[in-house]
Amino acid sequence: MKRHFDDIQLGSIELFCLAAEAGSFSAAALEAGVTPAAVSRSISRLEERLAVRLFVRTTRSIRLTEAGRAYFEQCRQALTQLIEAEREAMGKQSQAAGTLRLSLPTTYGHHRILPLLPLFRARHPDVKVDIHLSNRNIDFVSEGYDMAIRVRALPDSGLIARHLEDAALVVVATKSYLAAKGTPVTLDDLALHDCIQFELPSSGRRIPWLFLDQDKELEILAQGGYCLSEDVLGGVTLAKNGAGLFQTYRFVVEKELQSGELVQVLTPYQGRSRPFTLLYPHNRHIPLRLRAFIDFLMEYRAVWATQ
Repeated sequence: MKRHFDDIQLGSIELFCLAAEAGSFSAAALEAGVTPAAVSRSISRLEERLAVRLFVRTTRSIRLTEAGRAYFEQCRQALTQLIEAEREAMGKQSQAAGTLRLSLPTTYGHHRILPLLPLFRARHPDVKVDIHLSNRNIDFVSEGYDMAIRVRALPDSGLIARHLEDAALVVVATKSYLAAKGTPVTLDDLALHDCIQFELPSSGRRIPWLFLDQDKELEILAQGGYCLSEDVLGGVTLAKNGAGLFQTYRFVVEKELQSGELVQVLTPYQGRSRPFTLLYPHNRHIPLRLRAFIDFLMEYRAVWATQ
């Protein structure tokens, strides 16, 4: 393999990543144990070598350019792999370590994964967890994520998919709403109610409600005075405050159903679910921190299947 970098160039890349993460040359210098002027000179040499501007500089702050952000994501991932390779070569990878970057949907993040993270870190205290809560699809390579959880697997041959659970769906409302508007008995009754809808931000498509009618799978585009996007948990908040009916995952509203804060309706038509899948890149070398987290989640699959 032809040599592309010397120690100075690799050091410049590391200082660039420190500055990008910290948001200032001074903070990067403090972290690296050098002067801010040394950081500035190093990054200037890097920009000259690449013939591209990496930062927009002002007297008080720095900000990554579009090219700088793309370069940073690639460099951060490459440096992480180098660090892990060194640890493995030196026999120091008996314990999971480093930063685990997760992309989680809001519902599954709040109600399934986030409550478990303190237990995971108690087992693996050298692993830091960087969490991104969003329902959008991500690019593992350019954004540097180790793992994502999504509804259904994505059609990407570069990803490994592990099934987590089929999450049961329920339709809920408050007792006060049902007292005022009546309790729906059939699916046709939905036309008489305020049905809180969720819209996919990527496409603007409204998510249909899923039902099972005598073994026949049905999809209904419910109508009402409320439509949400981005955070589906807003629908639960609206329902809990008497806004109308909402279809969501049972695990999201289990406590409210048990306490009576919410009531399930249309139970003869329940039985539908959506699958949640764990996704990670198909790499020959899987970091120990990721292997440890996957094994940790697999422990809970049987528990989730009963909830």
